[in-house]
Amino acid sequence: MRPKKPISVCRSSHWRFLSIALTLIYALLTACKSEQPQQQVIKFWTIGAEGDAVIKLLPEFERQHPGVHVDVQQIPLTAALEKLLTGVAGNATPDISQLGNTWLPELVMLQALEPLDARIAASNQVKRDDYFSGIWDTNVIDAQIYGVPWYVDTRLLFYRRDLLAQAGINTPPQNWQEWRSSLIAIKALVGPQRYSILLPLNEFEPLLALAIQQDEPLLRDGDRYGNFRSAGFKRALSFYVEMFQNTWAPTMTNTQIANVWNEFGRGFYSYYISGPWNIGEFQRRLPPEQQKTWMTAPLPGPNGPGAGLAGGSSLVIFQNSKHKELAWQLIEFLSDPAIQLRFHTDTGDLPPRRSTWTDPGLNSDVYAHAFRDQLERLKPTPKVPEWESIAQQIRLVAERAVHGDLTIDQAAELLDQHTDEILEKRRWILDRGAKP
Repeated sequence: MRPKKPISVCRSSHWRFLSIALTLIYALLTACKSEQPQQQVIKFWTIGAEGDAVIKLLPEFERQHPGVHVDVQQIPLTAALEKLLTGVAGNATPDISQLGNTWLPELVMLQALEPLDARIAASNQVKRDDYFSGIWDTNVIDAQIYGVPWYVDTRLLFYRRDLLAQAGINTPPQNWQEWRSSLIAIKALVGPQRYSILLPLNEFEPLLALAIQQDEPLLRDGDRYGNFRSAGFKRALSFYVEMFQNTWAPTMTNTQIANVWNEFGRGFYSYYISGPWNIGEFQRRLPPEQQKTWMTAPLPGPNGPGAGLAGGSSLVIFQNSKHKELAWQLIEFLSDPAIQLRFHTDTGDLPPRRSTWTDPGLNSDVYAHAFRDQLERLKPTPKVPEWESIAQQIRLVAERAVHGDLTIDQAAELLDQHTDEILEKRRWILDRGAKP
């Protein structure tokens, strides 16, 4: 048997050296990697279609902020408030979120939102005086600012200008008396199978749009009680019910109408109280030959041009965010008039800043002119967490009045009763000197 060849000392040293070298290289690479700054991620929750539009804008923000990534989570509107409240309860909120302005009081009550007063005061981008005052006011709770308006919704009149002209009406109504006269004239023109106006009974917004034209507030005594027995609200409710009693409006919900746009084009109704999203819908759904037959107009008030509901969404920062400064920089970026204009182009949402409306393209949109006018006369709804529950009671009680089950006085009294019950907890907290 041949003896085994001994391993060379040189060969053994070679492998030992190579092993040490590889270990050192790995250690150096690991050290270099650990010294590189980690990417910072901003969590941003959006609601509905706005998420699709904002995703297109964010690459520019990320280029301006190297090492920062915005993680957008899109939430369906029907699940948005529940998800936000669940996030607050589970300490799992994002850094920044889109928030419907009627939801803001509830999140403030839960102490979930970061006050923004100091950041706004120091900002060269977010200028309070440039925002329409009514939409800005929706973000102010107890003299503190908790959100920056992202876009604004309000409702006004869409109308068939050709049918109004045939009824002898050359200009849209400026006050309730003119509006009433035009409703009578249109009904006489179109006959028993068609109507002057559509007021879907499953929507509270048309009645609310009439109610905010009044001087009296909808709630009283520090928002502790309902104020629906006021003369102003009863005046609005009477006008609303009158439209059904005189068959100017059909006693229908919008689910009973196959297609609200086609029916508008068919002349089933001549007035429709709706928001800016329907500009695009009517442009897409009505045939080219009908595009000049419709127009928008500000809501008439009792004695002149009326106010509009201050709806829409704002951008908020959550108290638990670990990236508040970056979240604020994102709000400033999205508040830039040039960015707001791109956002409007993609969504049709109305910009909340006056300076954005100076753009020639936006100014040339004839259907947007009435919205620009009404944005100067916006009114917020009461800033209580219970407001959406109260709004549903407005709808339910008003429907009973329309069907003749309640008189105006009975409806107002019942609505105050329901509202006072909803606000009972709020009164209990306020009476003990605490914030609701």
